[in-house]
Amino acid sequence: MNDVMTALAAVAPLASGWAWHGVTMRRRLAAARRDPLSGLPTRAAFERRADRALARGQHVVIVMDLDGFKGLNDAFGHAAGDAAIRVTAMSLTGFLNGRRGSVAARLGGDEFAAVVPVTDRVALPWLLGGLHGAVTAPFRYSGRDLAVGASIGACVTSDLPVASLSLALRRADEAMYEAKRAGGGWRIAEGPALTHTTTAGRRTGRPGTSRGEAA
Repeated sequence: MNDVMTALAAVAPLASGWAWHGVTMRRRLAAARRDPLSGLPTRAAFERRADRALARGQHVVIVMDLDGFKGLNDAFGHAAGDAAIRVTAMSLTGFLNGRRGSVAARLGGDEFAAVVPVTDRVALPWLLGGLHGAVTAPFRYSGRDLAVGASIGACVTSDLPVASLSLALRRADEAMYEAKRAGGGWRIAEGPALTHTTTAGRRTGRPGTSRGEAA
């Protein structure tokens, strides 16, 4: 019995070390799937989850760009821009909270996307208007009230010939561009696709969205 207890005592630290290693690896893998600034899923993680969601029924696919982001960066510095990204992510997450099956992500720069289940498209104006209001609300930074605008494009998957995420993102992106040209707000993709060529599901020639660029 003493020999058994001695052996277990010798193995325990090794087992504990492997257990901690496993926890660390899981945490690192989870972190790799999250954008470090916003805390939202990265594009790759978003696409995997969104593909599964679209297979379960009708959804609205949303693409959103912040308006006035470059001006905020120029006037108040990149730290203020980072704060705007974090606040936008929190507003987006908070607005979608409770909408079971929703998936949101930061695609890069000041660009975000979401996939939300929708059973009644009559409610879409309320959904998109509410989202726009949530992400454009002023936020506090260094004793100042700051705000950014937003242009939102949406595509309902049942309007597509096939529930393809890449096609839905393209159509939502086109609708977002139309909203941006009109000065912001939201638009729902309707009718045939526009004539823009696309690259990797995005409109070719679309303005850059890296941090600090106007979009």
